[in-house]
Amino acid sequence: MTRLLLEDGKEFIGKSIGLKEECFGEIIFNTSMTGYQEIMTDPSYAGQIITFTYPEIGNYGCNERDMESPKSYARGLVIKNYSPIDSNSNSEESLEDFLVKFKISGIYDIDTRALTKHLRDRGSMKAVIAPSTSSKEELLQKLKASKDMEGLDLASEVTCKESRIIPARANISDKNNDLSKPEKVYKVVAFDFGIKQNIINKLTERNCQVELVPANTSADYILERNPDGIFLSNGPGDPAAVTYAIETVKTLVEKFPKPIFGICLGHQILSLSQGATTYKLKFGHKGANHPIKELSSGKIEIASHNHGFAVNPKNLPANVIVSHLNINDDTVAGVELSDRDNVFSVQYHPEASPGPHDSDYLFDKFLKLIIRDLNH
Repeated sequence: MTRLLLEDGKEFIGKSIGLKEECFGEIIFNTSMTGYQEIMTDPSYAGQIITFTYPEIGNYGCNERDMESPKSYARGLVIKNYSPIDSNSNSEESLEDFLVKFKISGIYDIDTRALTKHLRDRGSMKAVIAPSTSSKEELLQKLKASKDMEGLDLASEVTCKESRIIPARANISDKNNDLSKPEKVYKVVAFDFGIKQNIINKLTERNCQVELVPANTSADYILERNPDGIFLSNGPGDPAAVTYAIETVKTLVEKFPKPIFGICLGHQILSLSQGATTYKLKFGHKGANHPIKELSSGKIEIASHNHGFAVNPKNLPANVIVSHLNINDDTVAGVELSDRDNVFSVQYHPEASPGPHDSDYLFDKFLKLIIRDLNH
């Protein structure tokens, strides 16, 4: 038997899956009905124990093709029912084997509905998955000593160690980027704060050559490279703690005249660089069913979210304009700069495609701005 213990003393007893060792992290819940492998390999979940609200997990296995990064960054996994049989022609290994390979501890056969309602009411908090032989008192002491998510820079832990070039591949139809010349390759520098593979795919299939650079790359290096555009990626942790990137992006907005596009942590860092502030959400937005309103058109998108922090709308600088809202709770879901018509960002994941193609226009917008600026 295995224990899931929350820092407020709430306890669940279940069965072990994966690595049978103690695992500490911030416990959150994700409402997606599919995509457990993509979620666990998204670096944005670094330092977190993921509770899946969908009850049946593991039934289609895991495979190399669906990896969003080279490994899983999640600390732990909490599920209701684990399927020991994976039925899928693409499956290469079971979820159990996947968890053991990446040293992830898990627990199943607990009431995830009750757990989710508890987190909804009390908020995300620290938790531990541990063998039931460990004492509750000892685990609570360890929990209190473990790190809080607020103030934690995790981008520096998940970023690439050195820059690398990912070649362009023009697979997108001309109708989606009608200003494009098929033979033209566009050079984009992407900051890796914890970038997902499918974001890279969305850029390279639009004939962008992507230079992936570490999170602490200097503005001078980027300016010297003189790319056609800059991308600020998603990532984990507290955006306000990534002070080095905030300063770098501030300099780039001032000195780099070409397009800049940010997603999730990149969106928060861009906003912070302009003088905005961020705050921690009670239980975050983690799921593939969030309705987003584009304010200029009134269009509603169904979007994938994975963030525990948000940009504060109450003290936005004059040049930071809200472009998108999450209509579930009116949180800021996108911004643009009034003094730079080619700098914009969104809080959600347009590459995850739950819509399925509602948000693809954001990558097209980035490309069209690159093309426009190159032609002027």
